[in-house]
Formats: sequence, structure tokens, C-alpha cells
Amino acid sequence: MNKIVKKTLPILLTSAAVIVALLVLRQLWVYYMDEPWTRDAHVGADVVQVAPDVSGLVETVNVADNQAVKKGDVLFVIDRARYRIALEQAQASLAERQASVAQLRREIGRDRSLQDLVAAEDAEVRRAKLQAAQAALGTAQAAVDLAELNLGRTEVRAPADGRVNDRTMRVGDYVMAGKPVLALLDTGSFRIDGYFEETRLRGVAPGQRVDIRLMGESAPLRGHVESIAAGIEDRYRSNGSTLLPNVTPAFDWVRLAQRIPVRIAIDEVPKGVELIAGRTATVTVQTNSTKHADKVGTAPTQAGL
Repeated sequence: MNKIVKKTLPILLTSAAVIVALLVLRQLWVYYMDEPWTRDAHVGADVVQVAPDVSGLVETVNVADNQAVKKGDVLFVIDRARYRIALEQAQASLAERQASVAQLRREIGRDRSLQDLVAAEDAEVRRAKLQAAQAALGTAQAAVDLAELNLGRTEVRAPADGRVNDRTMRVGDYVMAGKPVLALLDTGSFRIDGYFEETRLRGVAPGQRVDIRLMGESAPLRGHVESIAAGIEDRYRSNGSTLLPNVTPAFDWVRLAQRIPVRIAIDEVPKGVELIAGRTATVTVQTNSTKHADKVGTAPTQAGL
């Protein structure tokens, strides 16, 4: 009996090891060949280029590089003196126009009470003057509104929750309307931008679960496919001067698969993992997962909190 056990035990152990190895190889085959995955993925986020709406000297700066801000926080203030004076001038002009309209209305009222003593032509002239004065009054009111708007725009506020990057201006700098002076990374827009080879896109659809691993992090993130790009640039084709297609001849011996952008929404972030735009990631799409469109567009949650 012992001899039989001694003879069969190595065979059984070897068989078990072979079976386990085959199962592992099968899982690796499924992971690398069947499941869509890519190492060409990065953390993405929207970057807002903040520019003042009015020109002037920077009076105060309330933020520093990499500082977190909330939507509506004042980032910096432009010198308000010039715009305050412009508002006062517009208000004075408005008061003058209001006085002119009031005076003409009194004169027209007096003409009505003295119908027999006032020539019809004079009354018509006053009515025309009143219409012109009312139009000027509307213009003066618009000038006041614009001056108030410009004065309010001297306070440049954060358009979204985020972090300040590339703050180039300092107190005393002259900034121009419409010219960006700092970048604000919208922390509510974090996502994963994955670039899949076209040969690995089979079965990928919006809503499918995605496993995300950031380089340098041991805990995986969870997400889902949000959308797949509808097109990429054709580098072999351009339009000539006649607007006809100009196709460059291609003689590639090896045809490389094109990479298609796939946007992945982040659903769950492990505790302690920092999302930084540009970080490298590896993503795997679970093509057999059920769709959960109800989660599309939701903000990522911090696991364990």
C-alpha cells in the first residue's frame, strides 16, 4: 500500500501543479488577449484658462500655486479706481438725462393745459424732443449698467472648484482683458483617458465596469466606460488648394493598430490615492459586466470614508 502511495503521490502532485499552471495560463490569456486593456492611459481633467474681463493693474492676489479654491472665490483684484470713476461719470450722465426728461414732460403738461395759447407746431417739437431725451436716457442707463458690470469684473473669481496652476501675474502687473493669467484645474472633472488599440475594442461599450491601476499605487480604482471617440485624425490625408483630397502614399511593411480614445468615468477612489492630471494608468474593461448607465456622470467617491 505504501509503495502504491509513494508511486502515485508524485504523479498526483505533478498533475495538480500542471492543472493549476494551466488555469493560471488560461486566466492570463483571458486577461491579456480577451479582455480589452491598455497601459496607455492617463488621468485627465479640464483646465480652465482664467483671464480677466477688464484690463488694469493687479491690486491684490489671493491665491498661490497649487492652492485649492471653491467656485466663486476671489482669485485676484484689479485696481478699481478707474472703473469706480467711470461708474460715477455714467451715473452723473444718467441723472442729467433724467432731469431733461422730467423738464420736457413738465413743459408738455403745461402745453396741454394751455391748448389754445400754444401753437401745434411748438407742441409737436417738444414731443419730438421728449422722445429723443427718453432714448438718450436709455443709453445713459445702459452706460451705468456697463460701468457697474466692469467694476464688478475687477474681482476675478474662480469659475469652478479646483486647484490653481501656472499663476504668472503678481501684484502690480498690468493684465489685459481676455488674456489668460493663470490656469485652474477643475477637480470635479477628473477622468481616465485610455487609448485602446483598435484590435482590442471588440465588445467595449458605454457603461461597462473598468478596473484602473495608477502607476505607483497598489489599490485599484473603479470606473466605467463613459464614451468612445467617434473618430481620429487621418494623417495620410489632407486637403489641397483645390479642396480635393490629397492622400500621401503609405508603404508600411508593418501595419500598426490605431489607438482609439476611450473616456472612462471614475466611480471610486481608494483612500489615500491622489488624483493628479497626467498620472499614468493601466485600465482593463470588464466586457461581461452589466451596464449601469445610472452612474454615468456621477462624481468619484472616496472608498473607506
